[in-house]
Amino acid sequence: MTSPFRSAQGRSEDRAIKRQALLTAAVRLFNERGFHATSLDEVATSVGVTKPLVYHYLGNKDQVLLECVSFGLAQLREVAEAARAVPGRGIDRLKAFLRRYAEVVMGDFGRCVIRTSDEMLTADSRARFRAAKREMDAAMREMLEAAVADGSVRIADVRLTAFTIAGALNWSARWHNDDAGQSRAETARDMVDILCAGLEPR
Repeated sequence: MTSPFRSAQGRSEDRAIKRQALLTAAVRLFNERGFHATSLDEVATSVGVTKPLVYHYLGNKDQVLLECVSFGLAQLREVAEAARAVPGRGIDRLKAFLRRYAEVVMGDFGRCVIRTSDEMLTADSRARFRAAKREMDAAMREMLEAAVADGSVRIADVRLTAFTIAGALNWSARWHNDDAGQSRAETARDMVDILCAGLEPR
């Protein structure tokens, strides 16, 4: 006889799906209206549930924001790990990293990472947020240094180059529009081609 009750694994999967739906609704409203202008009542209404349910799955508003930026930073961390495994020259790994990085920051959670200032988070959350962002900066510098070492990139200042590239890619979180006719992947490819044109030896 088949049990009418969900297994522990099934209940866990249901919870994860509901939690992700609420998190996605929250991050989209934060990106659209701003964190301070968005209430958890509005998040709840956007997915047809009650505010207590949002608290049950995600916690208070500050915790929701931390979850959103943590998810975006985890996506960027995965991008860095995947890029390190790309075969070829240092410039090939760097470009793979930058393209996927740009795609993430144009997405819901990456956009939230870029648009969230330290002051929006509690002191403890702020420290974690800054540490994760430093990790991403270190990953970009590491790939630039590796490309310089194998001769596929020629630059004078790794730190300045990393800041310049990150600044250009991060700004796409503010201007890119998925409805503008060019996909995130296409936009990321074109931006990275422009930025990396000046890095390779002539």
